Order: sequence, then C-alpha cells, then structure tokens
Amino acid sequence: MSAPVLLTSGDPSGIGPELAVKAWDAGERFVWVGDPGHLPAGTAWREVAEGDGPGDGPLAVLRQRFAAHARPGQPDPANAAGVIAVIERAVALVHAGRAAAICTAPIHKKALKDGAGFAFPGHTEFLAHLAGVDRVVMMLACPGLRVVPATSHLALAEVPKALTPDLLEKVIRISEAGLIRDFGIARPRLAVAGLNPHAGEGGTMGREELEWIAPLVARLAAEGMVIRGPLSADTMFHAGARAGYDVAICMYHDQALIPIKTVDFAGGVNVTLGLPFVRTSPDHGTAYDIAGRGVADATSLIAALRMAREMAARR
Repeated sequence: MSAPVLLTSGDPSGIGPELAVKAWDAGERFVWVGDPGHLPAGTAWREVAEGDGPGDGPLAVLRQRFAAHARPGQPDPANAAGVIAVIERAVALVHAGRAAAICTAPIHKKALKDGAGFAFPGHTEFLAHLAGVDRVVMMLACPGLRVVPATSHLALAEVPKALTPDLLEKVIRISEAGLIRDFGIARPRLAVAGLNPHAGEGGTMGREELEWIAPLVARLAAEGMVIRGPLSADTMFHAGARAGYDVAICMYHDQALIPIKTVDFAGGVNVTLGLPFVRTSPDHGTAYDIAGRGVADATSLIAALRMAREMAARR
C-alpha cells in the first residue's frame, strides 16, 4: 500500500498517546494524527504532510492542534473539539484515498459531550454518520475467535425489544459481506447464538428461537449462506466448537464479549463492518486510572494496526 494507516489520537488524557509510542517502538508503522504536545515527554517525532507515508526514524505525526495541554487521567472538555476534528480529518483523508485505513485510539464520550455537545453514543456511530451509512456492525476479533453482538450497549431487559428479525438479518448480512471483503473468506461460516438459555429449549425457556430466529436462519441457509443456529451459547465457545465457524453472531453484549475476552483478553481488536473504509481499534477504553504511568499494554493496539493494514490490502 502506498497510502498510510492513520492512528487517531483519541482522548489525549487517556493511554492512547503512550500506546502509539509503544506500538511505533515495537516496529509498527503508521501516521499518528494528533497534537505532538500530548505525546509522552521525550518522545522523538517528526511532522509529515497529509498523504505522506510513515517512513522510518521517529514517530510520524500529522499535526492537529488542540486547545489545551493534556493531563493524564484528567479529561479536559476543552480538548473535545480537537478529538472530534482528528476523527473527521482521518475520515476525510481515507475517503480521498490519501490514507489506506483508520485505527482509532479510545475516546471518552462524556468528555466529548461536555466539551463539544457530542451527540453520538460512541465512536462507531459517529464514523457511520461521517461515512453516510445507516447500519454498521461491531465485530471483535482475535486469532482464535470472531464475535458480533447484534445488540450492544443496552440493559439486558431492553435486548428482547431491540432484537428484531430485521435487525438480526442486517447484522448477519453485513457480517458475511465483511468477512468476504475484508478477511478474504470466500464462503464464511456463520454460527448464530440463541437469545435464551439452551436456545430456548424447545420453547420452555423462551420462544424467540422457535418463532423467528430459527426460521430466519433457515431462510438465509436456503439462499446459500453457510449458516446454522440458533445454538445454545453455553456450548459455542470451547475450542472444538470454535473450529466449526468463522464468526459467532451473538444476541447481546456480554454473550459476545465474555468469550472473546476470555480467549484473548489483551489481543482483541474491534472492527467496524459496513463502512466504506477500513476501521479498527483496540478493544479497551481510555484507562484513565493508569494513564501516564507507562504501564499500559499495547498488545491490542498493535493487533488493531496490523489488522487494519491486512484488511486494507485485501481491498
């Protein structure tokens, strides 16, 4: 690829800036978009222009000026506009073909709302807005497992109301298309979890599986999709079961994230499927409690950068 992978700064008071330096020192090559004044003290860096590759030597920085200094662990609403501007700039560059992919460091939604009236539930929804798409899918991936939560940040009591046949079908179709386009899997194998314990156990523990999940899976299979389910979630994630599918479509947040964080807590990657560009991110937050101490683990960010590069190459 001639165009670079961009790594956005995220919240400068979190662990994003120090992880960028650790990833660079580990041999990853990207262009960091942010205010170099927010990098850890003593960081060697050099400024590059839009569209330039990272090259070798010091950390490559596409400078974006922020309003305030960053104090580790203490989010400053004054920097909210800068955080948002970095994301918007990265999307504009990848749309223009001057970047190959975007990897995003974590943001803090409350700080953005307090400082800039940020009106989106999170990073993913903002990126979908900037891209002009109605529906995207969050996939968490590591070498041993890929999972997609059909619903995400909802109270458990709200899940059955939010989980509709139309939503689940869109999630399944976007997931299949993403595995074909971005992961090079010609005929992805999809495993669909049940909503209820034991996938409803014949209707004795819930009827969603009988009434519409199983008929939906059967219809998609009849179209030629390699799909099975609904499956009992408590037997889907041991090693033998994982070997039988390329992605697990889960019904809610913890059903998806508990298994992947158990399989690979440090190395999971958040991938947004359904965007017209590649976007990955590490599977963790701003970690204010350890920001600035130099102890943050860069494993997930390194995996996210590598996955972004691989996905972009396939496109």
